[in-house]
Order: sequence, then structure tokens, then C-alpha cells
Amino acid sequence: MECISVFDMLKIGVGPSSSHTLGPWRAAERWITELKEQGDFNAVQSISVSLYGSLSLTGKGHATDIAVVMGLMGTDPETVAIDSIDPSIDQLKKDKTLNFGGEQDIPFSFESDITFKKEFLPFHANGIQFEAKLESGKTTTETYYSIGGGFVVKEERLHAKENKETFKTFPHPVKTGDELLLHCNAQNKTISKIVMENELSLRSEAEINAGISRIWNTMLECMYVGCHTEGKLPGGLNVKRRAFEMHQKLKGEVPYSNPQEWLESIRDTEVRFRQIIKWVSCFALSVNEVNASLGRVVTAPTNGSAGVIPAVLMYYMVIENHDANFDDVKQFLLVASEVGSIFKKGATISAAMGGCQAEIGVSSAMAAAGLTELMGGSPEQVLIAAEIAMEHHLGLTCDPIGGLVQVPCIERNAMGAIKAINAAELALDTDPKDCKVPLDKVVNTMWETAKDMNSKYKETSEGGLAVGVFLSDC
Repeated sequence: MECISVFDMLKIGVGPSSSHTLGPWRAAERWITELKEQGDFNAVQSISVSLYGSLSLTGKGHATDIAVVMGLMGTDPETVAIDSIDPSIDQLKKDKTLNFGGEQDIPFSFESDITFKKEFLPFHANGIQFEAKLESGKTTTETYYSIGGGFVVKEERLHAKENKETFKTFPHPVKTGDELLLHCNAQNKTISKIVMENELSLRSEAEINAGISRIWNTMLECMYVGCHTEGKLPGGLNVKRRAFEMHQKLKGEVPYSNPQEWLESIRDTEVRFRQIIKWVSCFALSVNEVNASLGRVVTAPTNGSAGVIPAVLMYYMVIENHDANFDDVKQFLLVASEVGSIFKKGATISAAMGGCQAEIGVSSAMAAAGLTELMGGSPEQVLIAAEIAMEHHLGLTCDPIGGLVQVPCIERNAMGAIKAINAAELALDTDPKDCKVPLDKVVNTMWETAKDMNSKYKETSEGGLAVGVFLSDC
């Protein structure tokens, strides 16, 4: 059985898209590694890249070409200096030379050596092919698929539902919600404790804590940057950043100078019901405005849905529990990641395969689950919360205007966060015996809906708002 870690579901990377930016970036890195393993890297004379399907149709709006080149340069999306990306691309365009793997210069044209091909490859909607010509005159080619959430595989069978790369077997292997509940009931433990035991089979507690701390600090930094940056987003739609003005109207007078002090200052602010909705929306918008401007975010489970989980977690820390600390953050993220992995195994987290229900719907379910356990819900109520959140995202299309992760994507994060909080409250007031729709049923329904959905509503910008709103109107 496929074992998916919390650090597989929650990855640090560069926006605007996990499948269209982070995945291709990682694919380029992986190709370089494989060339080195095969002894071909130093013999490479020239390279070219072909983007297929959704990667082609919305690739430029999602900065796929930029991500591929940054990966080919040997940079890492988790650590690269964000302000170095544009200068690096500008220099490459000027010199027509690529520092391949950060080790050797080869000729490369940004305009002609990256080809956008609208046809879809058979295994997944997000196909990317790398080709290298060697000193011997031979050509070597590799094809990868970016299957959502930054996951990259070479070949997807079974309708792209499973990542066939396997990891060490967990002590509590889980594929479905029912299996997760069996482990919880047999061990008389919460979902977070079951997930923690699985994580401990891969790495030490100190490593887990350090990794989760890095994830949370990235989320907090992202919200901080988004709330303190004004102007318009790049890409041509001239979308105005809204988190800045919302934050200016909401924040109190308590001084602060860094993200942690900022969090404490918000806790000291008197918040009423209407303000709660605005704060949650502000947190979600701030993340996805950073994401849309090629900033650093955490895939949760994707970049396009990166704002839901941090917004709901901030809601808990600011509104529900002013004493919340790292242990609460850890518990929330462990639960959320497990629910996300259930959707990935049983359906998809790729908008190119399932529409936006696979992104915002899954992120809302993940956030609802994490919040419910923090609020004292039982394992059964946690899964009920996840089911409620997804149930009311079923059929949600992915139809980005101009291929940009801006409209309607950014607002959808705010809506997904509010729905997650509502789903948690409904679940906490639900007797599990009265639950009519188990989580596994909604996972299966989501996958069936995804298969039935017309491809023009799956991150191709060929339907929905993407064609219903003309760029000139924006």
C-alpha cells in the first residue's frame, strides 16, 4: 500500500501552482539526477522541453516554462531566493545560455527550446518530456507526469489515481477512512496519534518537529508577506491585491516587527463575528496573492489551494484558543495531511484530472478535519467534518481566467476556509450514528464526478469563467 507522509502532502515550494510549477521544477531536477546516474550528464550538448495537455494549455499563466528552466538550472524551489528568479530568467533570455544543473553552460533558447503542445499524453493531463542531445550524437528522452500537489511520476496507470512509487510500509497502513477508523478504535487513539506513529517509522521525532515547524513558519511568513504587500498581481489581469487593505482595516494598534509578533498582536485584537469572517478571508487571500506572484508557499495539498489550511489554523489560534502553540499546529497538520492522503489515494488532488473540487474541495476537507480534532471531536466526527466540506465542493470546476491562478482561484480559498470552519462545527454537533454519507463514499463520488467532468473544466482555460469572462473585461 502506498505510504504518504505529512511531508509529501505539505511541501514548501514556489507559486503559482503545485502541478504546473512545483511539479515541473521537481521533474527537471529529477531528470538531471537520472542523467548523472546514467553517466550522460557531462555529455549533454543541448536540451529541449515539451509540455503537454494542461501544462501546455495553461502553462504560461502558471509559469511552467519559468519553473522548468529554474529546475534545469539546478535551483531548489524550497530554498531559492524568490527575488533571484526574474533576473535569472532575464539573463538566460539575453545570453541564450543555460547553466545546466548549475554546473555547465549549454545553449538554450527560452522561446524555442520549450514547446507547448496541446495534445494530451495517455497517462495524465500534465505531461512533460525532456530531450538531450549527447556528444556521441545520440539522443536521450524522458517523460514525466506532474500529478498534483508537487508529486511527479514517470508513468501513471489506473486512471492516474495512484502514485506507483512506494515507500516504507507504515505500522498503521491506511488507504480509506474506514481503515483509519479501524486503527483509531483498535488502538484507542486519535487520528493525529496514529499518523504520528506512522511518521516515526520514517524519521525521528526531532526531525518531524523540525519539518512541521518549517512548514508552519513558511505558512505564517506567507500570510505576513501577503498582508503587508500592496499593488497588483503579475500576469496581465491587473488583479489588485486585497489582503493589504483588508488587513489595514482589521489590525489593531499593538506594535509588531515580525510574523510571530504579528500573530500575537492579532490575538490581542477584539474580534466580532463579522470580523472573524473578514480575518479568515484575509488570511486565505494573503497566501494566494503571494502564490500568484511566484512567492513561496506550502502546498496544502496544492499551491492553488494553499490558503485554506493556514487560514483555518490561524482562526483556531486567534479566535478559538489564544493559548494554542506548536503542539496544536502539529496536531492539526498531522490530521489534515492524513485526510489529504485518503483523497489522493482514492481520487485525485490534481485539478487537471478532477477540477477545483480536487484542490479547494480537498483542502477544505483537510482543514475541517484538523480543526475538528483540535476542537475535541472524535475520529468519527473528524471524518464527518471532512466529508461535509467535500460534499459541498463536489463538481467545482477549474476554470482560471487567462490560465492564471488568480480569478476565481484566490477567492475560492477564502470560501473553502469558511466552509471548513462551518463543516467542523456541524460535525461536532453530529452523532456519528446519524451520519448518512461516510467519507469514503464522498471520496469515491468525487472521483466519479472527476471522470465525468468535461475536460474544458479541468485546468485548460477552455470553459467556464475562463471563456465566459473576456480578458478585455478585466
